[in-house]
Parts: sequence; structure tokens; C-alpha cells
Amino acid sequence: MNVSLNPLLDFSDLPRFDAIRPEHVTPAIDALLDENRAVVARLEAPLPQVTWSNFVEPLEQATEKLGRAWGIVGHMNAVVDTPELRAAYNENLPKVTEFWTALAQNLALFEKYKALRSAAEYETLSPTRKKIVENALRDFRLGGAELPEHKKPRFAEIQEKQAELTTRFSENVLDATNAYELIVEDEADLAGLPDDVRQAARAAAEKAGKAGYRFTLHFPSYFPILQYADKRSLRETIYRANATKASELGSNPQWDNTQNIAELLKLRDEEAKLLGYQNFAEVSLVPKMAQTPEQVIQFLEDLARRARPFAEKDLAELRAFAKTSLGIETIEAWDLAYASEKLREQRYAFSEQEVKQYFPEPKVVGGLFQLVQKLFSVEIKPDSAAAWHPDVRFYRIEKNGQLVGQFYLDLYARSGKRSGAWMDDARGRRRASDGIQTPVAYLTCNFTEPAVVDGKAKPALFTHDEVNTLFHEFGHGLHHMLTQVDELGVSGISGVEWDAVELPSQFMENFCWEWDVLQNMTAHVDTGEPLPRALFDKMTAAKNFQSGLQTLRQVEFSLFDMHLHFDHDPYGGKSVQEVVNEVRRQFAVMMPPAFNRFQHSFGHIFAGGYAAGYYSYKWAEVLSADAYSAFEEAAAASDPVLLAETGLKFQREILAVGGSRPAIESFMAFRGREPNIDALLRHSGMTA
Repeated sequence: MNVSLNPLLDFSDLPRFDAIRPEHVTPAIDALLDENRAVVARLEAPLPQVTWSNFVEPLEQATEKLGRAWGIVGHMNAVVDTPELRAAYNENLPKVTEFWTALAQNLALFEKYKALRSAAEYETLSPTRKKIVENALRDFRLGGAELPEHKKPRFAEIQEKQAELTTRFSENVLDATNAYELIVEDEADLAGLPDDVRQAARAAAEKAGKAGYRFTLHFPSYFPILQYADKRSLRETIYRANATKASELGSNPQWDNTQNIAELLKLRDEEAKLLGYQNFAEVSLVPKMAQTPEQVIQFLEDLARRARPFAEKDLAELRAFAKTSLGIETIEAWDLAYASEKLREQRYAFSEQEVKQYFPEPKVVGGLFQLVQKLFSVEIKPDSAAAWHPDVRFYRIEKNGQLVGQFYLDLYARSGKRSGAWMDDARGRRRASDGIQTPVAYLTCNFTEPAVVDGKAKPALFTHDEVNTLFHEFGHGLHHMLTQVDELGVSGISGVEWDAVELPSQFMENFCWEWDVLQNMTAHVDTGEPLPRALFDKMTAAKNFQSGLQTLRQVEFSLFDMHLHFDHDPYGGKSVQEVVNEVRRQFAVMMPPAFNRFQHSFGHIFAGGYAAGYYSYKWAEVLSADAYSAFEEAAAASDPVLLAETGLKFQREILAVGGSRPAIESFMAFRGREPNIDALLRHSGMTA
């Protein structure tokens, strides 16, 4: 295996993004699969005694390399998608899926884990290693290891087909997003749109060799139309395009996800039944904090009941305002963001656009780093590494002069990059023969790139929502990078229950509302003045503007997801659209138009691992709000020592321990008690 010739096989340090080409993918993956199969064959053979060092370690070492190489390919496929790379990814996906499925079903390996579990050595293992063994036994059961031999091939087929369908789902959304353009030739049609949005649209048109202004279905491009465009028909056009993308009502039938959704639901149901569960929701909850689908539904419905009066009030106010101030008799879906922005401006006398001028990217990123350094006693420094795009930057985190982690920051939306924001791990922390392998993270967002107008570059300006998003993803990054666990299987975010993994990310968002923090991360793009206190006070007053509506929307998505995987019969006569409609009739205060097909691009549950798990956002928000209230209590005591101690305690009990113990234990070690919903309701302005 010639490492120098194939950069994907070089694990000596960071990925060599400048050298990796689509033609490297297949030979590298084939070589790693061969190596892994050889290791597995060796470990399947009888061992006189199963120990951590003669069994778990060699298996982990081999699979980690495969995971890292395939992670690089998957990452590039998500951020610099090209036809060649996509073809290489799709060619290798079935092989990789087949390997992991076979591994999860391998009875000989399962028996060895069981032997290790019942051996005398097990009692001498560290709690961390014990947790890895327990997780492995659980995952073997979920992977079909206990199935009768004649059922295993079908189980493997199901896994492979699901991997293929989730990829196709994502590709359809990406292709439908990339293919759409709205060219506006008459500038008068853009009345109401902020200057920087027009400039970006003009630059996009120039880049595409077209006259006028070019808009796409990338969020930073289409959403400002919904939020600011005075021309109602323009809002309706872009709303309809976005709400029907990748559906049977979209622009191209080959990107319709209807069939992919139907097939995925059938396969998930079949997988659950094969494993002896009644439905896929039960399977999904096995490694999570929540115990049963009923418990989740009860949690969500309780939250819906609490939020509903606030949501109804929000909507009634918006309808009245739209009628009297905007002349909109009947408010439609494409009027919501526009009317809300106008109402917010009237009520709180400021606009998102005004706020945005105070959040130039260099100042925001610098302020975020400053906060993290202060909270967790670390240093963040620029670093260098090969990257996949010129916009990507690379940094290192040090503690007491020692490297603890590194991260890539890829902030802007562009063609060939899937939408949304996410953190992914390039490499996990572990103790290797030559010392500690430090963790590396990918932090990816889709903000508007700095516009170059008439040859002059302006810094990217962030909305306050985008600042929140950046802090959110950085929270995930901190969970991954500040871990102190030396075992790969439970270091960082590995092994953390899915419904607790959002705790650090949502926790970080709270700081975007702290005056002391914002003073250090704001500077007006033209004058350099920090955010004025009066504007901050207006923002704070507006913080929970329509929080009832927003909470109900999240609950609606979560209940739709849970019912789809719990009590919906994928073979029955009821369509997925009918499930959405039923949930909405019961819980939404305003029904979207009949043509809305949001589920056709709901990547979280059909392509992102959140199936029967979307509730995790709200579940973890209870934890994060409660955790943050510890910082509020320390701040109220005006004791800087107490505040510093709280930061270090959060690092010690939540971030550092990763998945090495149940999340509820970590939470209670930090907070000294069980979580409670009061802080979330208070932060959302939903208390009497």
C-alpha cells in the first residue's frame, strides 16, 4: 500500500486536502477494506483469553483508519460536490456500508465482547473502557448480530439500501437547490431589500454572466426576499420554489424525494421488526436518554400546550398588524417573515438589517474566540493546513501551552456545498503508542460571502441569527475538542446520547445575548463603533418575539418525525403528507399552503441521523437552558471567581467527559440535581 501515492492513506497527520482527487477514493477505500477484513478474520479466530489489548485495540485501530478516510470523502462530498467526486462517493458507499453492517452482525466478534464482559479482566478495566464494552454489546444487538443466520443477509440489504436512499435524498435537495435561479431585471422589483443583499445578488448575476440580479435557493439568498421584499408576488415566487423543491411539485421530476421517503420508512420499519421492536422509534431511542416514544410524545405535547397560548397571541397580533399597517387582508405563508420583520421594526424600532451592520465577520469570530478563551482557560491561535477551498481557515486550541485540538472553519455558502450548518469530526482524541492523538473538527456554515462590489471587498456581515448559529456549531466543536477522554469510542461527542449532544451547542448560544460578550464582538462596518446599548436593549426586548410560534414549529417538526416512525403504517393507505397535516391540525396555529412539501427537504430525518430523534433539539434545550442558568446565578452573585469556577466545572463535568458516562450523570454532576424545564420557559419568555 503506497502511502505517498495515495493521500487518503496517509494518517501521519492532517488530511492532505490539496492532494486528494476523486480517483484516489476507490483504491484507498478498497485497500482499507482489505486491511480491515484481514484484521477481522484474525480476530474471529479462537483466542485463549480475550483481553482489551489483544481484541478491542487492534479492531479499533483498523476501523479508525477506515472511518477517517471515509469521513474525509464524505466531508468533501458535502462541501465541494463535483460530478466526479459524487460518482466516486456513490461507487464506494455500498462497499463501506456493507462492511460496517457485516461488522455489526459478526457473531464471532459479538461473542468475544461477551467473553470480555464476563472475564475477570472486565472488573479491572477503567469505567471508560467498561462503557465502550457495554456500548459495543448494545450496538451489536442493534446491528443484527443476534439475528438468525438466514435473516442477516436481508438485514444487510436494508442497511445498504438505506445508505443509498439517504444519499440520493441529499443529492436531490442539493441539485434542486443549485439548479434554481430567479433573475430579477428591474431593480424597482427589489424595493425593500437591503443594499448588501442587492449587491450580493448583483455580484451573483455578474459571476453567472447575466444581467440584473440573481437569487438562488441558498438560505442567505432567498430568505432576505421573504423577509424584506415589498413586492408580494416576488415573495410568493421564491417561497413556492423553496417549499416545493425536491418534491413532485418541484421543477424537475428526477429530484422528487417522494419515493425515497416512502422506501426509507418501509425499510426502517422492516429493520425494527427484524430486531424484535414494534417500530423504528423504539430502535432509535435505545441509545438515547429518552426511554420510550410515548415519553417523547408526552414531553412534546406538554411543551405544545404551554407554548400554544403564546403562539396564538403572536399570530393574532401579526394578523392585526398586517391588516392595519400593511394592507394585507389575509396573511399567507410568504407574508409571515415580511410582516414579522415590519412588526418587529415598528414595535422595537430596529431591523435585523440595522443590527447586521454591527456584526462584521472578523469581529464576531474574534469575539467568539475571546469568550471561549476566557470561559475555559484556553488559547485559540491561527494555524496552517491544506484545505478544500480557499475560504477555509484553520486554527489550534492550546491549554497551558499544550495543543488540545484543531479545527477548520468554512463559513460561506457556495455552489456544490450542501446547505445548513454542522460540526463533524475529522479525527477523535485517543491515546496512541506515541502519545495523545489530538481531536480535529470541521465547523461548517452557509453564510453570505463577503461581497466584492465595483472591485472593493466588504467584510461579510452576519445577522444575529447567524451569530447564534456560529456559536451553536462552535459548542459542538468544543465538546469534541476539549475532551479529556483517551479512548476513541467515548471521547468528545462519540458515544454521547443523541438527545444530549445538543447541550453544549445550545448552551453556547446563550452568550450571544450577553451585553459584556457583545461589546467585544461588535463593530459597525463603517464607523467601528460597538453595538449601542439602546439597540442591544431593543434586541433583548425583541428576543422572545414570536417565541410561541417558533416553539410550536419545532414541536410540529418533532411530532411529525416521531409519529412517522412510531404509529404510522408505511404500508397503509395514509400518505406522509397526511401525517404532516394531522400533526398541524392538532398543534399548528396556522396551516401552511397545501403545496408546501417541507418534508421533501427535511434532511435531518431522511439523510442526517435524526430519524425519530428530531425531538432532541427541544429535549437538549431543557438541559442547556438549565445548565446556563448556573452561569446566570454566578453572574447575579457578581463574583468573578464563582463565574470562572462555573466555566471550569462545565468543562470538567460536561465537555471533558464526552460519552464516557450517561449524559444524565454528567448533567447532575454539573448542576447537582435533575434537569427542570423552568429555565427554558423563562428564557423563551413563556412564563406567566
